[in-house]
Amino acid sequence: MNSIVSVMMLASVLVPTKGWYAPNEPINVLVKPPAGEVALVLTDFTNRQLSGDKPIMVGEEKTIDLKTMLPEGMPGGTYLLYAVPAKAARKDFVGTPLVINVQEDRRQGATPGPMVVRVEPLAYVAMTSDKGPPMTIAFYYDVAPNTSANFMRLAGEGFYDGLTFHRIVPDFVLQGGDPRGDGTGGPGYMIQQEFNGRQHLEGVLSMARSGDPNEAGGAMPRCEFANSAGSQFFVCLKYDNTKQLDRRYTAFGRVVDGMETVKNIAGVPLADEVTGRPKEPPKILHAEVKPVTAKENPYAMIFEQVQGPSMLPTSRPASGGPATLDRPAP
Repeated sequence: MNSIVSVMMLASVLVPTKGWYAPNEPINVLVKPPAGEVALVLTDFTNRQLSGDKPIMVGEEKTIDLKTMLPEGMPGGTYLLYAVPAKAARKDFVGTPLVINVQEDRRQGATPGPMVVRVEPLAYVAMTSDKGPPMTIAFYYDVAPNTSANFMRLAGEGFYDGLTFHRIVPDFVLQGGDPRGDGTGGPGYMIQQEFNGRQHLEGVLSMARSGDPNEAGGAMPRCEFANSAGSQFFVCLKYDNTKQLDRRYTAFGRVVDGMETVKNIAGVPLADEVTGRPKEPPKILHAEVKPVTAKENPYAMIFEQVQGPSMLPTSRPASGGPATLDRPAP
């Protein structure tokens, strides 16, 4: 468990014994009720309760094996665990909820069933710029867990502090996260794509990558292009123009508060309208990873989105070449 997660867990009610669990071992979580009994409530990522009418009640410090709460057979998926005071509504949970990601081996011919289980505190990022109030970013843990983890790790380690939004295309996207500031930089490594069914709606964050020349004819990007993202991300501005990016780029989160700042950044003067280079690139002052609490919970809007019509059907992308958001490999 990294240092950022460890700090989050210090004052929490739900404390996992570690961050990763093999499928054949107990998923032990220490429950530390602040006062009185708490109910352990398990939900899926749409916030639908799975733990039944009689959730586990805990009145004193105790270790619980989450395997006893997960669906039979432990199917792959993303679950949330809340500690809710007795007789309180779920929204009034105490501490920080846990994200339980049961990952299956999707390689051809792989053994069926869970491969590994990751347990971590539910978190969000507050990104401060020089153009307005902080932007609050919540993440799609269910469809882009590795991309979300990469972004939060970089944010927590200070990678984004002082970087700029180096590319602005009005009514399309804001792009940032390049340490070189010219669209060619990254963290020194690349991550695998997690293309998914989340639409590139206004405020959605997605990963920039190298464009494949074959995409101009409507083909999907080849592996070396699809898996070329690192630290550069973009924020969508208008879905009429960004819908062509659906399933071709990894949508991994959304700005749920601070869209006025997004619009302020989108409105800065450009030095070059062709490349989108701003005259004075807006700066990211600080990106902070913060634990979710009952008082600071930006996921209500995310749950509404994943329950609503923003999940694309499982069909192939429409033909026609999309605009590319290049992040040339350094």
